[in-house]
Amino acid sequence: MLQRLKRLFTTQPQIQTDEHGIVPDAVPNHVAIIMDGNGRWARKRGMPRIAGHRAGMNKVKEISLAADDIGVKVLTLYAFSTENWKRPIEEVEFLMRLPEEWLAKELDTLIARNCRIRIIGEPEGLPGHTLRVVREAEEKTRANTGMILNIALNYGSRREILSAVRQIAEDVQAGRLTLDEIEDTTMDQHLLTAGLPDPDLLIRTSGEVRLSNFLLWQCAYTEFWFTEVFWPDFSRDYFFQAIRAFQGRGRRFGGLK
Repeated sequence: MLQRLKRLFTTQPQIQTDEHGIVPDAVPNHVAIIMDGNGRWARKRGMPRIAGHRAGMNKVKEISLAADDIGVKVLTLYAFSTENWKRPIEEVEFLMRLPEEWLAKELDTLIARNCRIRIIGEPEGLPGHTLRVVREAEEKTRANTGMILNIALNYGSRREILSAVRQIAEDVQAGRLTLDEIEDTTMDQHLLTAGLPDPDLLIRTSGEVRLSNFLLWQCAYTEFWFTEVFWPDFSRDYFFQAIRAFQGRGRRFGGLK
């Protein structure tokens, strides 16, 4: 009898999960994705690299809606880096046309979902036609209060950090800020992600295991999840697998449980 009572009072409560095996109360607020492997996906199929980029573009909607379905508040996608300008001009020109093509097809769906589009990067470096469509998408979704789809376009984290340091230095020089007032939050407020939580989870596809100049400051305590799957083959199931892996980890932020 004593043993039965002991088991009764030490039984742990069952954790409730949804149909994907995800704990609804433990969904990461901010998920960042390095969408990698488009070119290799195409080459493996004997296709030109641009075919891989188009296939990758078509995957964005599926993963964005999957994130919204489970309650992710911010989804940041690494679409084009400041280093990607080194690629062949034909490929770059194609990539700069993809935002217009994608938004023409999917913007209405995102608006119906109450999603807000936000662009981070260096807009002055984008072609005029690309800048126009992304700014229009930002404006049309500005009042939306649902998931933020944060697209990193012409983005480089080192340049972002340097720009933030210069702004802080100017504030100090102008007397708007003292050295003693500079804290982590000071840097946060001067980054392109100001107002957003740091990523809880970063996913990278294609088997590469590096950050590639993406959200270097913001990912100080981010959980990483890597997969060999190329981005065009990355599905809702893989995304949910990454979320479940995240939920199985213990996040201590340098402390103890």
